[in-house]
Amino acid sequence: MTTPLLELRDLHARADGVDILRGVDLVVGTGEVHALMGPNGAGKSTLANVIMGHPGYVITGGSLMFQGHDISSWTPDERARAGVFLAFQYPEAISGVSVVQFLRQAIAARKGLDELSILEVRLDLMEWMDRLGMDPAFAERHLNEGFSGGERKRNEVLQMALLAPALALLDETDSGLDIDALRIVARGVRTVRDEHPEMGVLVVTHYVKLLEEIEPDRVHVLIDGRIETSGDATLAQAIEERGYDELRPVSS
Repeated sequence: MTTPLLELRDLHARADGVDILRGVDLVVGTGEVHALMGPNGAGKSTLANVIMGHPGYVITGGSLMFQGHDISSWTPDERARAGVFLAFQYPEAISGVSVVQFLRQAIAARKGLDELSILEVRLDLMEWMDRLGMDPAFAERHLNEGFSGGERKRNEVLQMALLAPALALLDETDSGLDIDALRIVARGVRTVRDEHPEMGVLVVTHYVKLLEEIEPDRVHVLIDGRIETSGDATLAQAIEERGYDELRPVSS
């Protein structure tokens, strides 16, 4: 039996003493794309952050397995080196650190190296920027400083391409993007997946338009900290048309 890439069983988590995840069950296989939808406050971004090991969240029950290993006690950098990647909803700007400098350090850490040739990084970076339709001058700009929303999200996709994670968590990558920028970002995600077909992806989103571009294998609906239902891509379209009310659990 093949070991799942990501396996959550009855996962509970809280932040600031408040229970947010209340028993999440989710299995993502190698090469699969899963979408996580749900109303505001359901716990979608919390789930992505818990998988990544954000210190603001505490796991209070259940299990979090990655490639057959319990990673619940691993630090975020240990998870990142092992191949877990999180594309942030609101990427932070880092003044004084260029995109190429940042990626040089990140890729070296991912590969377990003390140092990486700047020439090697720059060659790979230029190749991927060309494939993603990005201006080469982008590499010398300070990380996310003065970037538009679309540029910040494309930079996240660029990082994903170069780091080649086993599992990519995309936390509302479509947030704040117009339709043209969304298509560019989605096209970038598809390009990375074509290069790394074994990469698993968990997309947190509110919008069907992104899923039309990325085409998930499974769609899950998170409500009040639990996955209430799952289905194929047609579930996202049904939510677009009818909303979440009929999927909410009936109060006893």
